[in-house]
Amino acid sequence: MLALHNLLSLAGLLLFNLLPLASSLDQHININTKVTPKLSYEIKLHGFLLWASVGFLMPISILIKRISNANPSPTNLRIIFYTHAITQVCAVLVAAAGGVISIKHFDNSFTNQHQIIGLLFYATIWFQTMLTIMRPHRGSRGRKIWYVVHWLVGIAASMVGVINVFTGLQAYHERTLEDVRIWTAIFIVELCLVLLVYLLQEKWHYLGQQGAESKSQIAHHKLSEEESCV
Repeated sequence: MLALHNLLSLAGLLLFNLLPLASSLDQHININTKVTPKLSYEIKLHGFLLWASVGFLMPISILIKRISNANPSPTNLRIIFYTHAITQVCAVLVAAAGGVISIKHFDNSFTNQHQIIGLLFYATIWFQTMLTIMRPHRGSRGRKIWYVVHWLVGIAASMVGVINVFTGLQAYHERTLEDVRIWTAIFIVELCLVLLVYLLQEKWHYLGQQGAESKSQIAHHKLSEEESCV
C-alpha cells in the first residue's frame, strides 16, 4: 500500500507539471548570461547524456523485455531478464551522470520547467531502482501488486524523461538562441519509430503463431490424405 501511495503521489506531481507545459515559452531563463564555450560544451554533454538514457537505453530496455512474451523458455527468459536489467542500470547511471553535470555546473534555482521536471525524472528513476531491488520472488505474496507498480512507474519515468528532453531543448534554445527544431524533429521521429516497433512486437508474435499453426494444419492435412490413400 505504501508503494501504491507513493505512486499516486508521483502521478499527481506528474499531472501538476504537465498542465503548464503549453506555456513553456514563458520559462524564466536568464539569456543575458554569457554562454562560454566551456559552458556550452557542458550543456550539450548534459543533453546528450539525458538523450542516451531516455531516448536510447530506456526504449531498448523496454523492447528487450517485451521479447520475453515470444520466448517463454527458461533459458531465454533468464537472458532477456539480465539484458533488460543491465540496460536499465546503464540508463540510470547515464542519467545520474547528466544530473551530476547539472548540479556541478548549472544554476539549479528551479525557476524553469526543465529543472523541475528533471528533478521529478530523477526521483522517478531512483524510485524505480528501489522497487527493482525490493522485487518479490516469483509466485510470492505481493508479486502481482509489485509488478503493476513497477510497470506504472516505468511508464511514468519514460513519459517524464521524454518531456524533460523537449523542455531541455527549449531551455537550450532560449539560453543560446540556437535553432533546435532539427533536433526536436529527429527526437519526435525516433519516438514514433520506437512506438511503432513496440506496437508491432505483439503482431510479430501473433503472426508467428499463426504461421506455425498454418504449417501444422497443412502437415496434418497431408498426413490425413496419405492415410486415406493407403
